[in-house]
Amino acid sequence: MSSLRELARMLGLSITTVSRALDGYGDVAVATRERVLAAAETTGYRPNSAARRLRRGLTEIVTMVLPAEPGHFNEPLYIELLRSTGERLAQQGYDLTLIAALPGPDELKTYRRLIEGRRTDAIIVVRTRREDARLRYLTDIGFPFVAMGRSDFAEPYAYVDGDGEAAFHDAALRLTGLGHRRIGHLAAPSAFTFAHLRRSGFARAMREAGLPSEIIEDSATEAGGYRAAGVMLTQAEPPSALLCATDSMALGAMRAVRERGLVAGRDIAIIGHDNIPAAAFSDPALATMELPIAATGRRLAEMALARIGGADPRDMTEINPVEFIPRASLGEARG
Repeated sequence: MSSLRELARMLGLSITTVSRALDGYGDVAVATRERVLAAAETTGYRPNSAARRLRRGLTEIVTMVLPAEPGHFNEPLYIELLRSTGERLAQQGYDLTLIAALPGPDELKTYRRLIEGRRTDAIIVVRTRREDARLRYLTDIGFPFVAMGRSDFAEPYAYVDGDGEAAFHDAALRLTGLGHRRIGHLAAPSAFTFAHLRRSGFARAMREAGLPSEIIEDSATEAGGYRAAGVMLTQAEPPSALLCATDSMALGAMRAVRERGLVAGRDIAIIGHDNIPAAAFSDPALATMELPIAATGRRLAEMALARIGGADPRDMTEINPVEFIPRASLGEARG
């Protein structure tokens, strides 16, 4: 189908309604928007991108800003997130760009440059913090954004998150059910909301079980897990299980375990979170948890488009369940 007019005639809708539905405006009913999008897909209609950009004053670009420490820009979790988010945006004629920003006082400069230079129509914020200046800035200026993760920020904003608190609570109780009584939590920095929630879930489970809550915090990397596990394992009564904030930390912990002549899954249970590809191929395979990242990426894209169209962020908050994936590193307590 070659024109917007023909598509509108086929659907029995006005050209304005069809145009606004295709552009993601929030004043079009969800059922109508879905009907228009389905018809456009079926007929092969593609909007004239140049005309649409001129009409709306938009770039047709959504940007993900990834706070990345040097040497930590290729995290598998974000690679998969980029793929699924980009594919969903492309279906609506949008491009996804990725920008790395070094965490710290200069990070907001990246946001200001993007917005003041009119280089993007919406921003996807990842790795949210409990006190997050990025969310405050974007809310104060009224710029469309969606976050992967929650924050202590009180004003409403669009986000998708996994229920990490419930997941770590349940994982800790799973370990106590296997007979473990000394369980250590290798925690990521508590300034990050995901780390705080996972730590809280673990601590709550330990209180319910009447067991000590042993926590060591380090960076959410292989090196951080290696260091934290090393400290845990040198205690007079070392833990028989380690619940790690991320798979990367768990893989680092596995090395610390091997260096002490122990075998994960036999002498000590280890659980991670993220289900990165390396988890299934570690030795032994790593038990882990997963927020389905492809589905999360698609929802982030859909929410970003809806925010560009003016949708109310109060209607766009999702906390999804986390799936537990048992593998060989999950072992019963010995003795």
